[in-house]
Amino acid sequence: MKRIKLTVSYDGTNYSGWQIQPNAPTIEAELDKAIASLTGENVHVIGASRTDAGVHGKGNVAVFDTGSTIPADRFSYALNRYLPEDIQIQKSEEVDKDFHPRHCDTKKTYEYKISNTEFYLPQERRYSWHVQAKLDLEKMQEAANYLIGEHDFKSFASVHTQAETTIRTIYSIELIAKDKKEGKDYQGEIIIRVKGNGFLYNMVRIIAGTLVGVGKGRFEPQYVKEMLEALDRTKAGETAPPQGLTLVEIQY
Repeated sequence: MKRIKLTVSYDGTNYSGWQIQPNAPTIEAELDKAIASLTGENVHVIGASRTDAGVHGKGNVAVFDTGSTIPADRFSYALNRYLPEDIQIQKSEEVDKDFHPRHCDTKKTYEYKISNTEFYLPQERRYSWHVQAKLDLEKMQEAANYLIGEHDFKSFASVHTQAETTIRTIYSIELIAKDKKEGKDYQGEIIIRVKGNGFLYNMVRIIAGTLVGVGKGRFEPQYVKEMLEALDRTKAGETAPPQGLTLVEIQY
């Protein structure tokens, strides 16, 4: 038996998240089905990040064990023939048998995309959050800086989180304005790029919703520090919708 690591990209629009659920399409279920079709083995992949319904992935990681003689680097080509068009393996490789994608030191990078225009573009509706109000990016970045470092992020986690601890480390948060325009076109496209050692349930989406609240003038930037200290989900901003979020990369 050998353990194969897959780097998986997907459009999460039509899926109820990563993790297998009864009577609902998921990324994990499609991967298991593809592996069974290819190898004849009934295996179950282990994913690094259990992204939510509607969330996208460019670099999620999964592993599985197989007795197949297919070379490790060829699994990506072979499995892609059995996967739907909105899921594709970007890379496959053999790893140590004790490698577990959730039990390693990692740096995860997420991007949250905002379409900050007067009217939304229909082709962006599946991949961004349309925010019509003008946003103050300088204040949003000032607020984001309070979140960098090791903190208890209980205020920025769903009340349904099952994590043993809500302490996480954020290494960086960048706000990037692309295609910046003036007047009625506002900022155009805004990317919130967050890198950390791990994230709680809905954490990045709550960070995005909170920063948009700052950008709209609902909160002053320094209030984000009080949100952290409160350890109370009701003190932070709204949970941004899922379609703007993409898991970009996991570094081991």
